[in-house]
Amino acid sequence: MKTLDIYQVDAFSSRLFSGNPAAVVPLNSWMSDSQLQAIASENNLSETAFFKQTGSDTFQLRWFTPQTEVDLCGHATLASAHVLYSHLNFGGDSIRFETNSGQLTVAKDGETYWLNFPSLPPKPVSAPKLLPEALGSIPIYCGVNTDLLVLVDSAATVRAVKPDMAILMNLDVRGIIVTAASDDQEFDFVSRFFAPAVGVPEDPVTGSAHSLLAPFWSRRLGKERLRGRQISARCGTVHCTMKDDRVLIGGPAVTYMTGQISLNV
Repeated sequence: MKTLDIYQVDAFSSRLFSGNPAAVVPLNSWMSDSQLQAIASENNLSETAFFKQTGSDTFQLRWFTPQTEVDLCGHATLASAHVLYSHLNFGGDSIRFETNSGQLTVAKDGETYWLNFPSLPPKPVSAPKLLPEALGSIPIYCGVNTDLLVLVDSAATVRAVKPDMAILMNLDVRGIIVTAASDDQEFDFVSRFFAPAVGVPEDPVTGSAHSLLAPFWSRRLGKERLRGRQISARCGTVHCTMKDDRVLIGGPAVTYMTGQISLNV
């Protein structure tokens, strides 16, 4: 019988039952891809992160949805940093994660974890033919860079979206970001994120989506520092700062559960 420690963390939130839950599993050595996927499928959260230490402040990090491995995930990166700092006694100034998207660093400032992610400004594209039907709204703008960013007329429209997942699943992108200017002065923009093609119908708070959202809204609003609000049922706040070709994505985290996985291997 082999046992693995597992943590469940609510990311981009300072209180339980909000933000985006992620599972985090530290490893001493890599298991097979099929075993990693089986654990992620069993967890049935939007992401399960696995990491293995390779240096004093360096870790290999991978992310799995219930259906597949993905190349970039924000909230599970934040959750992994939280586990290292809060549960595994990491004491460095910053953590370096080696990933399929290159090296990503995370630094802790008080209760906020700052992810240093690539800036992925969306490139304008024509709206896919069935997109208005899928979202129940006519887009003002569409842009793509891994995900499809869809600008609509108001925050109320973002809240009202009841997507047709069958249509969205057939779009040739990882996920669909629906966004608009905020109707609350506390925030600059709002968004929601749908990724049925990778097994995540709606993600509560999507850090990696802000690699597109931050440069898009920074240019549109003429601001380097932005505050986004993802208005899913759980909700979460994402702080963004543009740094040349990078985006600093910040938020807190709180541990919901610790436990062990028992494997018959």
